[in-house]
Amino acid sequence: MTTTPDTSSSILIVDDMEENLVALEAVLGSLAQKVVRARSGEEALKAMLREEFAVVLIDVLMPGMNGFETAANIKGLDQTKDVPVILLTGASVDPNYAYRGYTVGAADFLIKPFDPWLLRTKVNVFLDLHRKNRQLAAQAEQLKRLLTAENRHVGETPAPQEPQPTQSSQPTQKSHAPEATPPEQPPVHPEPTDDHEPAEPPTAPHPPLPEAGDASRLAEVAGQLAEVELLLRESKGSDQKALADRIAELELAVGRLLVSGGT
Repeated sequence: MTTTPDTSSSILIVDDMEENLVALEAVLGSLAQKVVRARSGEEALKAMLREEFAVVLIDVLMPGMNGFETAANIKGLDQTKDVPVILLTGASVDPNYAYRGYTVGAADFLIKPFDPWLLRTKVNVFLDLHRKNRQLAAQAEQLKRLLTAENRHVGETPAPQEPQPTQSSQPTQKSHAPEATPPEQPPVHPEPTDDHEPAEPPTAPHPPLPEAGDASRLAEVAGQLAEVELLLRESKGSDQKALADRIAELELAVGRLLVSGGT
């Protein structure tokens, strides 16, 4: 069964000798990751600017730009400063090489011949770290989009709705038929504040009522009141009707006086 390499976490190996590159590829092959070759420090920097790597393995002893200088340049660029670097060197090396390697920002330092299992273990640690960092970055970006969408939704204000015209606000259609001229009516007197008792007309004062014992005079007054009431009810207008009602009340009062006078 063939395992498809995970190209999201690539490994860069840097060495000027072909046999060393082949040996590193053989050791890292079981990790099922994409492995990219570079034959010099300059070639390694160009490769790192083209794509993203999870870890870089650099041989210290190379002509031109050696491993220390290559690591220092990698750490000096904003695009590649966070990529972990593992320095590799031979057995007969200066004891200060390890110190120099950590000084330029290397994450680890291995001496050849190295244990293949140890090399794979160290590289695998940085691969896992790279995957987790990518997952965190993706989650942070997704959270940022959600917060931006939520803030945009909260900031939106509903458009003001147009007030609907009520039935009372609609204009009344006027009839095209000619309006009838109302008949001339007597002057209207202001209605009293008391809704139950209409105002008496100043021009028609009540005749003075005789004493209750004068039955003939009371009967005459009652007849006059009845005639005035009839005239008022035949005419139009709210004031006339109110006066007619008042006269009717007076008629009832005169009738009661006549009844009491007769007894």
